[in-house]
Amino acid sequence: MKWLTLISFIFLLSSARSRNLQRTARDADHKSPIAHRFKDLKEETFKAVAMITFAQYLQRCSYDGLSKLVKDVVDLAHKCVANEDAPECTKPLPTIVLDEICQVDGLRDSYGDMADCCGKADPERNQCFLSFKVRQPDFIQPYQRPAADVICQEYKDQRVQLLGHFIYTVARRNPFLHAPMILGLAAEYENALKTCCAESDIGACLDAKVQQIYVMRKRAKQVDEKQRHHCHILHKYGERTFQASKLARMSQKYPKAPFPELVKMVHDVKDVYKECCEGDMLECMDDWSELVTSLCSKQDVFSSKIKPCCELPVVERTKCIINADFDEKPDNLPSLVEKYIQDKEVCKSYEPNHDAFLSEFVYEYSRRHPEFSTELVMRITKGYETLLDKCCKTDNPAECYGNAVEELNKHVKETEDVVKTNCEFFNANGEAEFLKGILVRYTKKMPQVSTDTLLEIGKKMTAIGKECCNAPEQKRMSCSEHYLNMVIDDMCKRQQTTPINDQVTQCCNELYSYRRPCFTAMGVDAKYVPPPFDPMMFNFDAKMCSAPAAEREEGEMKLLVNLMKRRPQMTEEQLKTIAGGFTAMMEKCCKQSDIDSCLGEE
Repeated sequence: MKWLTLISFIFLLSSARSRNLQRTARDADHKSPIAHRFKDLKEETFKAVAMITFAQYLQRCSYDGLSKLVKDVVDLAHKCVANEDAPECTKPLPTIVLDEICQVDGLRDSYGDMADCCGKADPERNQCFLSFKVRQPDFIQPYQRPAADVICQEYKDQRVQLLGHFIYTVARRNPFLHAPMILGLAAEYENALKTCCAESDIGACLDAKVQQIYVMRKRAKQVDEKQRHHCHILHKYGERTFQASKLARMSQKYPKAPFPELVKMVHDVKDVYKECCEGDMLECMDDWSELVTSLCSKQDVFSSKIKPCCELPVVERTKCIINADFDEKPDNLPSLVEKYIQDKEVCKSYEPNHDAFLSEFVYEYSRRHPEFSTELVMRITKGYETLLDKCCKTDNPAECYGNAVEELNKHVKETEDVVKTNCEFFNANGEAEFLKGILVRYTKKMPQVSTDTLLEIGKKMTAIGKECCNAPEQKRMSCSEHYLNMVIDDMCKRQQTTPINDQVTQCCNELYSYRRPCFTAMGVDAKYVPPPFDPMMFNFDAKMCSAPAAEREEGEMKLLVNLMKRRPQMTEEQLKTIAGGFTAMMEKCCKQSDIDSCLGEE
């Protein structure tokens, strides 16, 4: 993985030193981290981000309960601004937050084993708390919107409390969503209230806005999952892989930006992500704001697409920049073949500094191919590195790497074929048939997985097909491979605690960018011994006839999976015959007076 080291001696090292020197100088001016962040963020934003932090750690706590913790931290911030030398003011911010949590009355009663985290030393204490965050908190009741006149009066009289409660509800439902995104959502919510509370028919206006807010919250959940995925890459695969992925993506999004500027930005993004991924939302918010301000000060260098974002208030910029379109790539970019393949002296450029050479290759290749997934760019770069490592040791390197285009295009063809085949099938046959196909393939690959889990995985992959196959063609690959990697993450986490089979273990241990092709190529598990046939699988009753269509379809899917588990060598024709027989049986028996007898006979 050495090619993934993006610290080129020319650019990245100087960038790292530059940023670290800035931080050192800044920290020297602020003996107290909490005073430093309080001054930077100002009181209202500091309070909001403190609420986000506590709500994401303590998802079961009430708004009023967390407000007391926020007040304690704000009171300490005021004290430290007045006297940075006070003993409690020199503590790192995460320590202050976790100390506050560990003083909560009845922590063990509400959170059980999470209370044991308080007995650990930092940073293990923080990692322990992070492990208890609940991604899908089913203990939280659905949001109930107050009456139109009530919400507008509350906004008029108690704006800070109303927005604070909105921030609290979003944060506790999305425990990995970074603070800048949550504050961006709160700004959109406030803009909706400003607009509607000035209308004559407040209710109708809010009803129209509710759909927008629903979409906002759905996107928040998606971004929450994405940011959790990026944190997983940083944690499991390290800074090198994370930076390679970000360099590829940012080179696609900002293809006109000079290489040194992008490399510096990638390094800074990595630094801020480390804070955000550790749950340190106060420092995360402050440093994201600094990063976005820096980006906006150089928008002419990066992209004209971010100009409207940079005109927004600070808290709204991050979300806007993330969602901004890719810039158009420069006209007349020369072919890379001449520089990286036809040049007979490639090894002279490669061998002195692999990292600088290959990171520039990532930049040049990505900016020419915005339609490729970042994972594909990483596979191509790894293939190119492997080829150069081999060829530069031969007597005639140029002849050896002369066929690089053909070799690297194999990665392109594999990925394009997977996307094309799946999207053509999805668009021709619809969601139900696509789900059946996924279930058949993945039950054969890992029949040891429970039926419910296989169905859950199948539904997630079908949702990816629905979203990505309906996207513009140039975005399909990036969309599908990114989301598939998130599903693979979940599978591999299950594999760690409950091993599935040797094939899954092998794919989960692959390089980050190679996991998806590994899962795609995975065949039938030859070591699997099917359980004995169980007639109870066919024990249907009259409830199936009165069940909603979706429930009946789910019953058919579970039957399909259970059959595959017992007959993994079953052919497509046999499966179609059984599925058709099931449908015919239900249609016939649901019309009979004695449904149970009919189902028993059939």
